[in-house]
Amino acid sequence: MSRGSGRAADDQSPADRLRALILAGEMAPGQRLVEGDLAELLQVKRAAVRTALVELTAERLVERIRNRGARVRVITVAEAIAMYECRMVLEGLCARKAAQNVTEDEAGELRAIGASMEAAVRDGDPLRYSQLNERLHARIREIAAQPVAMEMLEGMHAQLVRHRFRLALRPGRPGESLPQHLRIITTVAGGDAGAAEAAMREHVLDVIRALGEGDELALGPLPAE
Repeated sequence: MSRGSGRAADDQSPADRLRALILAGEMAPGQRLVEGDLAELLQVKRAAVRTALVELTAERLVERIRNRGARVRVITVAEAIAMYECRMVLEGLCARKAAQNVTEDEAGELRAIGASMEAAVRDGDPLRYSQLNERLHARIREIAAQPVAMEMLEGMHAQLVRHRFRLALRPGRPGESLPQHLRIITTVAGGDAGAAEAAMREHVLDVIRALGEGDELALGPLPAE
């Protein structure tokens, strides 16, 4: 862990800062989380670190191992697939609601994201594509204005972030998923609620299929984001 990587805005809690380090891949799945080291890294007292670990354990980003302390939780492919099966229903609902709610300006915004995703594929930039992918899904959830579904999806989001990035970095994957995302954009922007839900479900089902093709039971460290 680099001390510099722990710097954050003063308004971020120790839990926020530790969460950001985990999601950025600076702490690998299975890595032990030693209170003393974290207190020095985050420049806070051990009591604040303990509170942060309790919060992140509740979010299932951290797990406690008896007689061994805390570590970054390892999310298996099987667990990720189970969560994506739930996401398929919730994301489909959000796509339907977004198509019902979308304004002309919001439709233009979604189409602009789609154009940027096409450019990222042309440029061979999978990390940029992954960032745009996340932005697209988040924007659809916002337009949907379905707070219960959004809360449930955000609860799974942090646990799945490594699988999403690893999948995005798989050779050829952005080109495979681009047509799916463009169809989602077209149907949501066009206000076709039924087609939007179907397009989103088909996309998430394809993510499940792609995850199942991997041999890994758990994720290792990611390249720098």
